[in-house]
Amino acid sequence: MSDKLDKTPAGAPPEDKPPVAKDSAYAGPPETIKAIPVRHWGRWVSGVVVVALLALLINAFANGDIQWSTVGDKIFDSTVVAGAGRTLLISILAMVLGVVLGILLAVMRLSKNPVTSTVAWLYIWFFRGTPVYVQLLMWFNLALIFPVLNLGPIYKDEMTDVMTPFMCALLGLGLNEAAYMAEICRAGLLAVDEGQTEAAHALGMSHGKTLRRIVIPQAMRVIVPPTGNEFINMLKTSSLVYVVTYNELLRSTSVIGSSSFAVMELLFVASIWYLVMTSVFSVFQYYLERYYARGSSRSLPPTVFQKIRSHLFGSSRSTA
Repeated sequence: MSDKLDKTPAGAPPEDKPPVAKDSAYAGPPETIKAIPVRHWGRWVSGVVVVALLALLINAFANGDIQWSTVGDKIFDSTVVAGAGRTLLISILAMVLGVVLGILLAVMRLSKNPVTSTVAWLYIWFFRGTPVYVQLLMWFNLALIFPVLNLGPIYKDEMTDVMTPFMCALLGLGLNEAAYMAEICRAGLLAVDEGQTEAAHALGMSHGKTLRRIVIPQAMRVIVPPTGNEFINMLKTSSLVYVVTYNELLRSTSVIGSSSFAVMELLFVASIWYLVMTSVFSVFQYYLERYYARGSSRSLPPTVFQKIRSHLFGSSRSTA
């Protein structure tokens, strides 16, 4: 056996070293490139314009005929706090009613029975096609059509006594929300692969058990996040029940404002309470969406505190 031939020509430099010309000295590593960032003058100009407009708006509110001390005095008034509590109560109850009816309507809409699917479609078509304000007025004046609520031996009473402001607000908001929740639930149910249902039926599970144990648990990943968004919207929509004389937040502040001639100040009070409630539930919605995103995304989106920590400690490490 002969040794392996060395094909490297004589006098050539080793393979791990770059060849160097004999007639020139090694210049060393290349010079560091100085990167000059491009100046975006449009961003600076637009930023200055926005800040100037914001300053003018703040100055207009500060120098306007508004008693800001009244806002601070009335923000924790007992009547205002009670109105905020009623707003939260009617929003939660209406949302529960809307979710329950929405799931039922979604199942009816997906049913193979043409009667139930048509009834569900007509319900969604009517309540999504008419304003909430109009629906509240219809419930408030229902006694013009049905003077007496007669349920036979179960219950009988005057409709004006049955349709209290609370009942009008609950039915007006809850039944309208059910139409939107039906479409959200239907989208969630359709998002589950049909193979899941076929496999459950192959194992001998009934349609109802398949829906309860297989389809709905997987559809919750699609249903829950927009439901949180709907509840935040419900908190703001609840201000419309003012028209049926339900004493919620907006009506409570309006009564105080009209009696004390501080209408704008009390509107600011109501706005602050709405902002606080929607902000709190927006945080809940964010973490709820993050929780249900665990099975669909490889890496969860960072929270607000994680973003702040990465910006602070990340910049300090890069500087070091």
